[in-house]
This record gives sequence, structure tokens and C-alpha cells, in this order.
Amino acid sequence: MADHISSVPGEFFDLARRLTEVSRPILRRYYRRKLDIIDKADESPVTKADRECEAAMRDAIGKAFPDHGIIGEEFGAERADAEHVWVLDPLDGTRAFITGRPLFGTLIALTRAQAPILGVIDMPILGDQWLGAKGAATTLNGEPVKSRPCASLADAYFSSALPQMFRDHPKVLDGLQSRVKSTTFGGDCYQYGMVATGFIDLVVERNLGIYDYLSLVPILEGAGGAITDWHGKPLTAKSGDRVVAAGDRRLLDQVLAILGNA
Repeated sequence: MADHISSVPGEFFDLARRLTEVSRPILRRYYRRKLDIIDKADESPVTKADRECEAAMRDAIGKAFPDHGIIGEEFGAERADAEHVWVLDPLDGTRAFITGRPLFGTLIALTRAQAPILGVIDMPILGDQWLGAKGAATTLNGEPVKSRPCASLADAYFSSALPQMFRDHPKVLDGLQSRVKSTTFGGDCYQYGMVATGFIDLVVERNLGIYDYLSLVPILEGAGGAITDWHGKPLTAKSGDRVVAAGDRRLLDQVLAILGNA
């Protein structure tokens, strides 16, 4: 499967796949079990599963490529100035996980010179896995996927993880909801997989970390979509906390006009 990725060395792809083989059993083992919940400084819940999963992935990366850097949501950064850096979110959607819902996933990105070149969304309970790499078509469970054409906000299905993300920007949420065809909330990384697969047209979010979105860039772009910050700039390891993803690039200008002053 790695042979079709022209601009990413096959051994990097192979490691990304191994990381999902490491993470899936851990998350499945803890799923729907009573866990001790820890509140982080940003008030998001952390469980033993998050930390065990990231530790295992870090160990696998260190053994395969000891010169590569790692940035993870749970344990921070090491060798962050390396040319190649793996960016990990072991459990994206912790709230879903601790409330027994299967819409959580593991996000894996590889950056080169701070730009994402490979991304994985792995859904351990649903068994879905999106893979994107620079210069290659995005796949879902090994089969190519495409986002769908949608030129107008009036025809767009819009999603966001939480309406509370817009607590300080109510006009943004109101502006989007009043223009789109339909709005749904929830899904975390799964939303972006649905954009790449042609079922959701637009996701707009804020208060994200780089581990939440860098993996999504190759996936969305390889499916024919686009993902940028709220000013339309490419996402890198130096980007801020605001993201807009569109399955059709024609939606971006319309959305960015709403987000421009936020």
C-alpha cells in the first residue's frame, strides 16, 4: 500500500500504520470501562488510556527513528526542532470516550520542516482509518475517497464539535448557521473524515492544538478538499488554534468572509 505515496518514504508510512496497530488495542481495552478521569488545566478530561496510548506510540517512534521529533498532547515535545516530527493525539474525542460513544479516534501526523506531509485518522471502535499523504489520493480503509462538490453555503452541511467553541464569537456561529443547509455538533476528528468522504461539507472550529489538526491536512487535501486557518493561511506547526475545513474549495471564500473579523 505504501508504494502509491510518491512524496513520502514508504518506511514513514509503514511506521504510521504500526502506530495504529499499537494504539488500537489499548483504546479498545479501556473502552466502556470505568476509568479515573483527570481534569487538565484546559478542563478537558484525560484518562489512563490517553497516556498509555501516547507512551506506546512514542516508544515505537523512538525505536524506528530515534532522530525524529515527537509532539504529543499528553507528554509534550521532544526534539521538536528535528526535520521530521511526529505529532500525536492519542485520543481525540475524550469526552465521547468517557461517555461510552465510539466517535473518538487517534490522530497521527508527520511533519517535514513544520509542514504536514502524512496524516492518519484511526477510529479504533468503528474500524475506519483514513490515510492521507502529500502527493497521493486519500484512502478510507484502503479505498480512495473524494469530498463532494458544494459551491454554495446554502447547500452545505456544516459541523463543529461543540457550540461552546463559539462562546466568545457568537456572531460567527450565527452567521454560519443562518447560511448553511444543516448544522450538526459532535464527532471531533470523525467530522473531518466525513468531509474527506463526501458526507459533510464544512467544519469550523477553534481552541484546537496542532495535534488536533495537522494530521487532517494531507487527508483533506488528498480528497480534493481544503483546510486552513481562519485567515485562509496553510496550517503548519506554527499555526494558531482556529481551523476551517471545506470539501469544496469554492466554499472557503464564503466562509472566510464570515470569519474575517473574528
